[in-house]
Amino acid sequence: MAKTKLQGRLRHKARSLATISLISARVLARRAVGRPLVPQWGPLFEIANLFWRAQFDHAFALRDIAEARAYFDSLVHVLDSSPEVDIRPSLPGEPRGDWFIPRTRKGEATLLYFHGGGYTFYAAVTRQLIAMLADTLGFPIFAPDYRLTPEHPHPAQIEDALTAYRFLLAQGVDPSRLVVCGDSAGGHLMLMTLIELRKAGLPQPAIGIGLSPWTDVGRRGASQFGNDRYDLVQGYMTLQFAAWLKGGGGFGDAELSPIDQDLRGLAPLYLQAGGKEILVDMIRDFARTARTQNAPVRLDVWEHMTHEFQAHGQELPESREAIKRLEEAIRWAVAPAGEETGFPSTPQTEIDTLPEEGKRCVTAHPT
Repeated sequence: MAKTKLQGRLRHKARSLATISLISARVLARRAVGRPLVPQWGPLFEIANLFWRAQFDHAFALRDIAEARAYFDSLVHVLDSSPEVDIRPSLPGEPRGDWFIPRTRKGEATLLYFHGGGYTFYAAVTRQLIAMLADTLGFPIFAPDYRLTPEHPHPAQIEDALTAYRFLLAQGVDPSRLVVCGDSAGGHLMLMTLIELRKAGLPQPAIGIGLSPWTDVGRRGASQFGNDRYDLVQGYMTLQFAAWLKGGGGFGDAELSPIDQDLRGLAPLYLQAGGKEILVDMIRDFARTARTQNAPVRLDVWEHMTHEFQAHGQELPESREAIKRLEEAIRWAVAPAGEETGFPSTPQTEIDTLPEEGKRCVTAHPT
């Protein structure tokens, strides 16, 4: 069972505690008369989605971005069973970030993980997600603390991502055992990083993994605003995040959207999404675009889930299933030549062009 941890300024803690109390009361009262928001959701999942939506809404209403970040972190749910992970900050002279090292390692893969948060937040709940993934998957994860918007617009994030990738290569990490992963805006950064690696003539990783990846910084698909009533992230937030990412650099949507890029020659891509999240339509469009370019991609969609549902870890059946799929994808991608590992399609699979052979793509590609 999760515990509630309050931290930071008193007014932030008081507001967060009042918010979750009020939302919990409303959800339970509505469900008592047979009116759940989504029949397939349990009460805790519904409360969590509505609570984090309210937290985001209030953070966006604050004028000072530092205060917005502090408010968002003022209430955190902590699991009774902490991940068996050692967290080590990077050393002086290394890219800023943290290593999440599982105490029980299950394989030879290394993950480069880009956090979500619209490029603007690096929340405590996201750090918990990364620690949980390191523990559950059994692979060490390096999570760069890349520069955030609006203080640092594009191309700061992609510069930091490439620096982190080069750092891991310099540390002796074999690209055939390197996985680049990210959630939400971190999924956007994962995709853009693979594209920049190709342009720079650097080797591709074994696989790129996106959890609810942001694939278009403009407007795309009915779900972007049509799923607002379900999701913890709202359509208007994506447009603000995009404006902060562009800054004053004069960048257009097409320049900063993975869906508008040449996707040929990239590592295989494995994407996960929730059918009730605001980004699901653009994620589906991206996977279709990759398919038309003959890029290897698989998209799994859990029909009733929302943005980054994987963060619920072992507490939610769909989250457990999705994390198991992540492990299968990684083992499939990093398996040595001639050593077969299974990564079959499932009922959640909507688009699949992953090859059975030649799945590892680690050589440089021409621009």
